[in-house]
Amino acid sequence: MRLGMLLKFSGGPGGLAIEEVLEAERLGYDSVWSGEAYGTDAVTPTAWILARTTRIRAGTGIMQMSARTPACTAMTALTLQALSNNRFLLGIGASGPQVVEGWHGVPFGKPLARTREYIEILRKILKREAPLQHDGALYQIPYNGPGATGLGKPLKSILHGDPTMPIYTASITPAGLRTAGEVADGVLPIFLSPEKPFSVTEPLIEGIRRRPGGGTLTEIDIAPYVRIAMGDDLQACRDKLKPEFALYIGGMGARSKNFYNEVARQLGYEEAAAKIQDAFLAGQRKEAIAAVPDALVDETSLVGSPERIKDRLQAWKEAGKRHEVGSMLLSGVTRDSLRVVAEAVL
Repeated sequence: MRLGMLLKFSGGPGGLAIEEVLEAERLGYDSVWSGEAYGTDAVTPTAWILARTTRIRAGTGIMQMSARTPACTAMTALTLQALSNNRFLLGIGASGPQVVEGWHGVPFGKPLARTREYIEILRKILKREAPLQHDGALYQIPYNGPGATGLGKPLKSILHGDPTMPIYTASITPAGLRTAGEVADGVLPIFLSPEKPFSVTEPLIEGIRRRPGGGTLTEIDIAPYVRIAMGDDLQACRDKLKPEFALYIGGMGARSKNFYNEVARQLGYEEAAAKIQDAFLAGQRKEAIAAVPDALVDETSLVGSPERIKDRLQAWKEAGKRHEVGSMLLSGVTRDSLRVVAEAVL
């Protein structure tokens, strides 16, 4: 099982945790990932990290598909791979309708169909077997729809890259995970429990079996986001993480389409998920935070003393042996917590 970390960056001087990244590289961590919502983008911090390091890989977790054409994403990936000696990891995702339509101003549409076509186009560009052509429901390349000049021609990337570059998706719904299992190389789930990974692994296996020749979980890197809060006061550590749980389960999406709320329900916390969402959408954030169960935090995160975290890591390592977790991507790290986890896992 590999180790990685998530980069938290909200802008401003010193906002990037470069000391933690350099410590992770020194300790033998495999990767560091940068995300985006509707503030900082995922690519710029990733490029900066690749420039400041020599061994650790860096990836986008994730680049929103609605913000970029597939060709633009491929150009970015090829460039970062070339500049970093193939240390770049490509993660893409659909985001949600509130961001896609409210920020980017484009239709949310059909995210599964978009994911499938997007990855198909990316692979065509990376392989360079022929000038790019694609005739899909969402993308036509060369474009020949309304307003087309008719002058577009199929093109092949000038830049050569790794045709087998792994592509990760931020799939969390059963249908999204089935699609990821069929067409992606890695998946970035949220709120995964090492004892109950079935809400992730079962649909992934269904998708993998649809591939030509089938396959098993070894075909895909399951790389969940795992929050960590280390300290002697267990309850204080749990409480430190609960606002983020409440935000995702209660407020990251509309009542009718909150994918993170669905994940909490799949883990067996239906009543708590409903209560968190009701309180959050009513503007009662303190009540939403208080409704986050300790057990949910304990199952999906690493909390408490160094000894407790090392004990808890046994369950994650067992999941790794079963190929149910390929990489643990730690969120909220400090240099001390990076070291504790590395000592227990690497």
